[in-house]
Amino acid sequence: MLKRSKRDRSKAKAKKSFAGQEDGEKVLLVERQYPIVLRRPLIFGLVIMPVSLLPWAIATYNSYDWINYTYWWMTAWLVFLFWFWLRAWVGWFYTVYVLTNQRILIVSQHGFFSREVNDLTLNNIQNVNYKVAGFQAALFGFGTVTVETLSGGKPLRLRYIHGPAEFAQSISKVSRIENTNS
Repeated sequence: MLKRSKRDRSKAKAKKSFAGQEDGEKVLLVERQYPIVLRRPLIFGLVIMPVSLLPWAIATYNSYDWINYTYWWMTAWLVFLFWFWLRAWVGWFYTVYVLTNQRILIVSQHGFFSREVNDLTLNNIQNVNYKVAGFQAALFGFGTVTVETLSGGKPLRLRYIHGPAEFAQSISKVSRIENTNS
């Protein structure tokens, strides 16, 4: 049995782009959801911010003696708002769609501590469609890519992809190449 040195093992590990990447697997495309997914948390926060300032405004205008409590109230709301926005941003930033020469890997981050990983081999792909629905999607150029499998199970939906036509075309092209090679 041939033993490899630590340096050889570290070189082999350095070539991997993500955890669980197989030998000979090449990353072809990495896509993240379009940042518009952050619009709802942003709008919610901008609506909540004036509501959190309301007790302070009332106490300041009327010179109430409970004005010191309103500072704690505002601080608590601002901490909550920062946590809410940070949680939404982490969910967006760490949700990634990876297309390799062997599979599609979907990593979905939900909040700080919940991650879901879906893996679909390219030889199981039957059909790839995309949909751009609505004014915002057409204006900003994002949509949903739907991947149907040979097993006939629930189709895989990749939501809020920027340039869904190109992404669907890339999946189809790599899938055809993989199916002709296998």
